[in-house]
Order: sequence, then structure tokens, then C-alpha cells
Amino acid sequence: MPVGNATGRSAGRVRTIGLTLVLVSTVLWSTVGYFVRLADADTWTIVLWRSLFAAAALVPFWLATSRNRMAALRMTLTVPGLVAIGLGVVGNITYIVALHLTTVATVMTIYAALPFLTAGIAFFALREQVSGRFLLAALVAVAGIAVMAGAAVSGRDLAGIAVSILMTGSYAGYLVLVKKRPGLDMTLVSIISALGGALAALPLVPHGPQAGILPGTHALMVCALLGVLTTGLANVLTLVGSRDIGSGEAGFLLLLDIVLGPFWVWLAFGETVGPSVLAGGTLVVAAVAWYLMGGDSRRTAPATSAESAVLAEGPHSAATVRTCRESN
Repeated sequence: MPVGNATGRSAGRVRTIGLTLVLVSTVLWSTVGYFVRLADADTWTIVLWRSLFAAAALVPFWLATSRNRMAALRMTLTVPGLVAIGLGVVGNITYIVALHLTTVATVMTIYAALPFLTAGIAFFALREQVSGRFLLAALVAVAGIAVMAGAAVSGRDLAGIAVSILMTGSYAGYLVLVKKRPGLDMTLVSIISALGGALAALPLVPHGPQAGILPGTHALMVCALLGVLTTGLANVLTLVGSRDIGSGEAGFLLLLDIVLGPFWVWLAFGETVGPSVLAGGTLVVAAVAWYLMGGDSRRTAPATSAESAVLAEGPHSAATVRTCRESN
């Protein structure tokens, strides 16, 4: 067998494995809304226990893969590292808060605008240029979010939209910081952010007469799955798989995450959205898809380890990081 053919087949298998791993991680992230609904617990209880289980899942992976732990810790305790931790804490908390205030579809649709918000921050903070295609897609996405906000049927929905925007903004700032400081150990930052989120939630968790902050068995098990599967395992799968797939492929996995999230809660709980939310969401998803189908977003370079590690912080897929980095 010619060497070239063998090498090509081997590369094809590696790409297939990478695509499969990231696909599985995307499906896991898409279940966050489902688990939040299934837990049937208050916001702060979910934040506390999800964060603790997520940290517990990530620590063994970090210990097994980190080469210079003291250097990583020193870098994390610098100003950029502490800012990244703070942004991670805000993102982790506001994600769960938003899911309690409004529909999963609304939260995920606003989150789909992350690449545009990230590029906007990078434009002002790093003086990065953006293309005309990008600006047009961003305007369409903003119009979609405005349609959803204008159709909010209650103050609770409007608050959910506002918190979703804050969540997306915190992740956007996080991604810009990762790009500016690629030497940060983002897995360690993710662990400390999870612990910070747990610490912030602790005084706000309702105390029961007998078990204190410990929720019921059902809620605790769901929070364990939420932390281990949607943060720990999903992050590890993405770290391994995203090295071998292109940004265009990863970009369309982002859209899968956005579609699957509302699908699971519709299937399990009958959660539906109104026509205005559907129309606004269609505009946002169409804008992202149109942007991904053109220009530099088709590049096939694999993700760096820093870009992949940032995914531990929230509902990210590999697409988010790659699309943000290639917005110009």
C-alpha cells in the first residue's frame, strides 16, 4: 500500500474521531437546560452543586495533564488570571439564572450571538479589524435579539433576556482575554472559577430544617450529572477532539448546540416558544450560519489547547472559540 494512501487514511480516521468527540461534547452541553429543568431546585442550589461537581470532575484531568503546576498557579494569580476567574464566575452563575428566568430557546439564541459580541470587544480592546460580512451578520443578529426582547410577555422574560446578554458578554470578555493571554492555564482557571461560583452561591442557598444546604437525593444526582457531564466530560472531549477538526466544521456544531438545547426541554417538558421568539431566533441562527459559510470561517486549522480549555466555563462548543478567533 502506498505510503501516501496510508497516511491519508490515518488522517481521515483521526479527523473522524475528533469530529465524533466534539459532536458528543456538543450534545452534552446542549443538555444543560434539560438538567436545570429536571433538577426542580432553586437557582443557587444548582449553581452551588453544579460548580462543586464540575470542579471535582476537572481536577483529576488537570493533575494528569498539567506539566508545571506551580508555574500555572502563579500565572493564574496574576491580574489577567484573576479577571478571567471573575468573568468565569459571572458566566457560570448568570447562565443558570437566565435558564430560570426565561426559556431555554431564548437563552441559547442570545448565546449564539457570542462570536459577534466577542469581536466587538476585541475591536475596542485589541484594535482588531472586522470584515463587512461580519458587521452585516452582527447587525442581523442584534435585530433578532431586539425582536425577542420586544416580544417579552413579562418582566421575568425581559429579565431573562438581560441576564442572558450579561452571560454572553462575560464569556465574550473571557474569550478576548484568552486570546490576549494565551499562556493562562484555562483548565485551572475553570476549576477556580467553578469553586468561586460555589462560594458565591453558598450564602444564598436556602437552608432546610434538617439537611441544611444539602438538596434532596434527586436534585443532588441531577446536579452531579450537570457538573460532571456538561462541564467535566464535555470539556475533556473537546480538548481532545477539537485539535483535529476545522473551524468551519466546529462552527456548525455550535448551531447544533443551539437547536438541541430547546429540543430536549420541549421533548421532556413541553416547553415551547412564541412566534416572535422563534422569528428572532431564526434571524440570529441564520446570521451565524451565513457568516460561517463564507470567508475565513472555513479555515481548517485545529484549535489550540488554550482555546479548547476555555470551553469548560459554560455552554461553549468548539465553534464558539474558533469563530471568535477568526472574526476578522
